[in-house]
Amino acid sequence: MTNAPIILTLDCDMRSNDPSTPRRMLCHLADPNTDQSKLAYVQFPQFFEGLNRDDIYASSFKSVFQINPIGMINGPDYVGTGCFFRRRALFGSPAALVPMEIPELNVDHVVERPIQSKESMALAHHVASCDHENMTNWGSKVGFRYGTVVEDQFTSYQLHCSGWKSIFCNPDRPAFLGDAPTSLINMLNQSKRWVVGLHEMTFSRYSVVTYGFRSMGLLMGLSYAHYAFWPMWFIPIVVYSVVPQLGLISGLPVFPMASEPSFLLYMFLILGAYSRDLVDFLLSGNGATVRQWWNDQRICLIRGLTCFLFGSLEFGLKRLGISVGGYSVTSKATNDEQSKMYEQGVFDFGASSPMFVPLSVAALINLVAFTTALARGLAVERFALQMLLAGFGVANGWPLYQAMFFRSDKGKLPTTITLASALVAALLCAAASLA
Repeated sequence: MTNAPIILTLDCDMRSNDPSTPRRMLCHLADPNTDQSKLAYVQFPQFFEGLNRDDIYASSFKSVFQINPIGMINGPDYVGTGCFFRRRALFGSPAALVPMEIPELNVDHVVERPIQSKESMALAHHVASCDHENMTNWGSKVGFRYGTVVEDQFTSYQLHCSGWKSIFCNPDRPAFLGDAPTSLINMLNQSKRWVVGLHEMTFSRYSVVTYGFRSMGLLMGLSYAHYAFWPMWFIPIVVYSVVPQLGLISGLPVFPMASEPSFLLYMFLILGAYSRDLVDFLLSGNGATVRQWWNDQRICLIRGLTCFLFGSLEFGLKRLGISVGGYSVTSKATNDEQSKMYEQGVFDFGASSPMFVPLSVAALINLVAFTTALARGLAVERFALQMLLAGFGVANGWPLYQAMFFRSDKGKLPTTITLASALVAALLCAAASLA
């Protein structure tokens, strides 16, 4: 309808927060010191309104939207909103323009008719239909890429693989502001959908392992591999949330003693990883605090035991041809009681979701293991790392213990979830004590 050379993509729940944003974008897309022939888009970070002071659900996604993009050598990935595309980038690689089957859709087509002319409106209705792209390059070589629910990540991945580059622009004043989920279950459902989409990319013929590294090189390939295998974190999180703790209950050490040299390696890895993450988080700016970071790392563990686990299971079932439900848009709406709890920084576990079962099981096992170790007076030197992990689990699980045992509001954990989790945890602890 216009064939404008630059396209802004913006989520329907986001708004402009800085009228100078287009000028900032043009400074990059017209910079003579940049190789304009390969510059595909300028990505601005996502920022959200309405988050509570400590961001208890880590809805700001600082690592994804503000920290990681800085380290991507050929430019940031596309995050679905707040992005200015050069139209030419959506029509093939920098060296090979892909022509369109409909001439009016070609990147160099000059629009001469008014937007509301009969011919323009007829063509607009045609391309808005559900099947106009059948038997065409649209969705595979042209436009936003099809084949996964994380079409933003897949589109930028394909663009970078074909030789395009991008730029991350993060001004002091956020360019755009949007809404984020302020309900725990909505946040987990959104992340579960992303998990399914990332698996769809990873286990396709465009896998970063077989296609990405060969097309982009090692460093950029590693950047996308970080996202591609992000859902796989459920494996170490589940293992480290349960196995050492069950060993603590049975009196079986699984780590080196504090007096052994290899113990220092474990401590170095633990303290080094968390210290680096804390420093990155605080240096990201925008009022980042230690309490926000604590909630961020807690939510990382919660995701591993809930949406990462269930999203991976859902993807596996889909691959086996078993239907597990369709796509749903993330709800950003909350009722008055949910809003009140969120503003007060109180976790809402009120949804009766099976995702809360493995989370609650892990929390209960950590509590039993830690109290058992203290009651038995187990040698700290022999079980230092296991007690550290169990204590860390208890500290992170405190909001869940409150929702299980001490709360009576609508945000408490449903009784059925509590009983089912307690039964599974009891069986595992009993088996460990008998081992």
